[in-house]
Amino acid sequence: MTNTLRLILGDQLNSEHHWYKEKNDNVLYVMMEMRQETDYVHHHVQKVVAFFVSMRNFSEWLKRLGHRVLYLTLDNPENEQDPVINLRKLINEKGISLFEYQLPDEYRLDLQLSRFSQELTISTKVYDTEHFLTSRAYLAEFFKGKKTFLMESFYREMRKKHHILMEGQEPLTGKWNFDHENRNKLRDPMLLKPAKIYPKNVTEIKHLLEKEGIKTIGKLKEEEFNWPTCRGESLELLEYFCSQLLPKFGEFQDAMYTGDAFLFHSKLSFSLNTKIISPLEVVKTVEDYWYENQESIRISQAEGFIRQIIGWREYMRGVYWAKMPEFASLNYFKHEHKLPEFYWTGKTKMNCMKHAIGQSLEYAYAHHIQRLMVTGNFALLAGVHPDEVDRWYLGIYIDAVEWVEITNTRGMSQYADGGIVGTKPYVSSANYIDKMSDYCGGCYYKKTLKVGEKACPFNSLYWHFYARNEEKLAKNPRIGMVYRTLSKMKDKEEILRQAEYYLANVEDL
Repeated sequence: MTNTLRLILGDQLNSEHHWYKEKNDNVLYVMMEMRQETDYVHHHVQKVVAFFVSMRNFSEWLKRLGHRVLYLTLDNPENEQDPVINLRKLINEKGISLFEYQLPDEYRLDLQLSRFSQELTISTKVYDTEHFLTSRAYLAEFFKGKKTFLMESFYREMRKKHHILMEGQEPLTGKWNFDHENRNKLRDPMLLKPAKIYPKNVTEIKHLLEKEGIKTIGKLKEEEFNWPTCRGESLELLEYFCSQLLPKFGEFQDAMYTGDAFLFHSKLSFSLNTKIISPLEVVKTVEDYWYENQESIRISQAEGFIRQIIGWREYMRGVYWAKMPEFASLNYFKHEHKLPEFYWTGKTKMNCMKHAIGQSLEYAYAHHIQRLMVTGNFALLAGVHPDEVDRWYLGIYIDAVEWVEITNTRGMSQYADGGIVGTKPYVSSANYIDKMSDYCGGCYYKKTLKVGEKACPFNSLYWHFYARNEEKLAKNPRIGMVYRTLSKMKDKEEILRQAEYYLANVEDL
């Protein structure tokens, strides 16, 4: 007789979790496709499909191991589309005496399940997901008493703790960070490698979403859907990354190029954020591959990748649990503008925005510099409300779950947290975008012009941003040079008028 009900959320697909090591006929696992999760923002269609395919694959894997699984599809008449209602119903119908779940990684779900558990008259038990390198509270304790959470300090601690690229207590080669070597523009398209393809039939789920009236954004060409949705595919993609892409990753990780949406990036973020694979196994695999191929792969290539996972990814999760729920309402600059319509269509004369948004709609993907220094940069310069920016990022990207999205968006990208995550706002003029991409060459606007009909909007908006926020930013030691330059500009007023015009006519850019 079943007496234990275990809930598995859609981003808890960790096959290495201790739950699954032993089969127990008294345990019933439940997984659910729910409107609560498809509808809280408008998600990219590929994101919803990828989650549902991955969940179904995981459910079938559990069944093959002999576990008892109840899987509620979106159109199941027994599915109430709410986890609490579904769980309460199952507990009553099946005479459950113990309810167990793994810690959710989103604050709203954590609160929902915590309250539900407290209301139950049966026993409940909560487990760790056994995925991350740190606990929820680790980062808050690490930076106790600090106003700013310096990622580099945390990153070095992770390197030491897990002995990654280390020699005793010191980093290999004596350097912790090779960031200055990771900022090269891609000039030779012959460097690019063919993308790894995982063809699969997603017609059934696409039709399900249409039948149930799920509102999505973006495109889905069924024959081209190529995201890994199970552990085997994810590990194969990890091997492909190491052998084909890692040799150039670090060098070009910040590069943007019109000819390829993915460049040397691993495409492992969805697999990681659904816990199909673990950060430590990814990092250790990359580290081992570098050790075995040091003659052909520089340490900077591997370190740049490893830093993104045990540095930024783990760090951002720590910030999330240290600062939520207040973090979700921070708006340091008091921005109020709406997100321009072209974020949803890609129809803009700004070539960099057209490409970054266009590929996001096409693939549910853009890499970190496109998100930070193109789409995020423009939203910050244009004074868009952080809520608007959050909703867009959370919906459009396949790897976007709130714990990693909101800290990157509201913190790193929009500086809405006033400096918890970043030491300065990440804004730039056309100069940076041109330095890191080939976007400016085919643009309607001219990258060198600050004023005039074809002046690049990033140029005047950049100076307008600093001018209007001087009271908040002038004392920041990292940007003092900006204000010294601004005070000496002879055409300052003309540039600011140009920016005002663009802000008033942002939908026409």
